[in-house]
Amino acid sequence: MAERTHLEFERPIVELEKKISDMRDFSIGEDIELDGEIESLEKKLERLRDEIYNGLTRWQRVQLSRHPRRPYTLDYIKMLTTDFVELHGDRGYADDRAMVGGFARIDGEPLMIIGQQKGRDTKQKLDRNFGMAHPEGYRKALRMFQLAEKFNVPILVFIDTPGAFPGIGAEERGQAEAIARNIREMSRIKVPIVCVIIGEGASGGALGIGVGDRVMMLEFAWYSVISPEGCAAILWRDAAMAPEAAEALKVTAPDNLKMGIIDEIIPEPPGGAHNDPQLAAHFVKEALAKAFAELKALDTDSLLLGRLKKYRNMGEFREK
Repeated sequence: MAERTHLEFERPIVELEKKISDMRDFSIGEDIELDGEIESLEKKLERLRDEIYNGLTRWQRVQLSRHPRRPYTLDYIKMLTTDFVELHGDRGYADDRAMVGGFARIDGEPLMIIGQQKGRDTKQKLDRNFGMAHPEGYRKALRMFQLAEKFNVPILVFIDTPGAFPGIGAEERGQAEAIARNIREMSRIKVPIVCVIIGEGASGGALGIGVGDRVMMLEFAWYSVISPEGCAAILWRDAAMAPEAAEALKVTAPDNLKMGIIDEIIPEPPGGAHNDPQLAAHFVKEALAKAFAELKALDTDSLLLGRLKKYRNMGEFREK
């Protein structure tokens, strides 16, 4: 069975789009003037889209972040960059296909790009391990962070993972240590780092490549210490409680901006990035240009101090 390319709450939109398409085909085939009716339905479609996407629950936003046609890291690399040279391996164990990266250029400016990569079909999903990196994936990313620092080029990180891989082998090879080391090392890398959460930002899987001078989220991405399903399984022993968990976790981009976890929300095309990937990439490019311009103007000491202050200011605490 082919994978469904729309979500349940998108059904009214899909049905109206099909009605408009059928009416347009009928108009052409029968040579009947239906422009007025089609225009009326298109206006209705626009209103329906606004109504649905402006009223999404937190759980529906999580579902949208997982849309089967949503652009992934390699899609953004293809749309945004030139001269991409992918680097492989952690020089210690293996090449983790869930983590991709390499040198590239945006508008002629060199940078290092790193991110998690999911798959489209079953074969790709297995090859990319559903975007869940092993320890060697995080060590591969660290190698690229250090290369970027060595050659004094800024770093761009795309985050899109349901979490670090929780398998026995990953734990045996030091999953927690690899993530912790990356967090420590990213905090003191001496070049600008911009992180963009393009889909899912779950737990340590995201944090392992998520320390940056600027952290931004796409409008319908999510970012949290745990996935809604994982939270529901722990608290209620029932993954079906994921919608309630999503509400409690406050996983959305507006939630994270309000809490000071991220610095900016990047808008998406109407209905989500999957509806117009090129426009989504354009919005990302605009945000990146502004962020990197601001960061490149800072000297190294100011850059590192600003990064430290950014993370020290997160959360609420009380001193006695």
